[in-house]
Amino acid sequence: MEAAAKVQRQMVRLRGRSYVAFVFTPTVPVQDWLHEIDATIARSPGFFAGRPVVIDLSSVDLSQSGIGHLLTSLQDRNIRVLGIEGVEEAKLTPMMPPLLSGGRSCVVEPTAPKKPETKSETKPTSLLLENPVRSGQTVIFPDGDVTILGSVGSGAEVVAGGSIHVYGALRGRAMAGVNGHTSARIYCQKIEAELLAIDGFYQTADDIDAALRGRPAQAFLQGNTMRITALN
Repeated sequence: MEAAAKVQRQMVRLRGRSYVAFVFTPTVPVQDWLHEIDATIARSPGFFAGRPVVIDLSSVDLSQSGIGHLLTSLQDRNIRVLGIEGVEEAKLTPMMPPLLSGGRSCVVEPTAPKKPETKSETKPTSLLLENPVRSGQTVIFPDGDVTILGSVGSGAEVVAGGSIHVYGALRGRAMAGVNGHTSARIYCQKIEAELLAIDGFYQTADDIDAALRGRPAQAFLQGNTMRITALN
């Protein structure tokens, strides 16, 4: 009777969910690095809004109080830190974000072992979108190129493992070569982008030459520098 009277409890249901996070790698002097963050925010006030951020401390040797000061400085800039990498756990307090491990540099990558692909199972290496990407929408295709026959609205985002082709106006964010493809490019018929990025190197709207705005353009990497030129 006593056993029958016990309330049956269900297991807590856990679900996984992946997010694309910015990884910050502070350098010394940290104050100068924070000034660079301020300059980015000044050029594009909403650049980090709503984005998960991870701090990689492998390039600096900060004390526990130094880490706390850094986190406070970022919070003062409305940058919320999801987790910390590259530091001994003993240097973190229970009030700090957790120590993370196992992060991958690519945007999306399956964790399960890949089975041999048959001809019918071969993944497409390009994605074609016939409709515009509207404000607030995000398109992520890490396996190759993305081609959009319409426009990309302000506040929209397109992320591709290869190149990005926009046959209309590009007003939102376009991030190409996210899996380390430095030869990726971004093409558009009308450049009005909020942000362009290739393999982590980026330019915001204020960095783009005013003479190019509203014209066909392409973006590509030349060494560690992103170049944006007219597309003839």
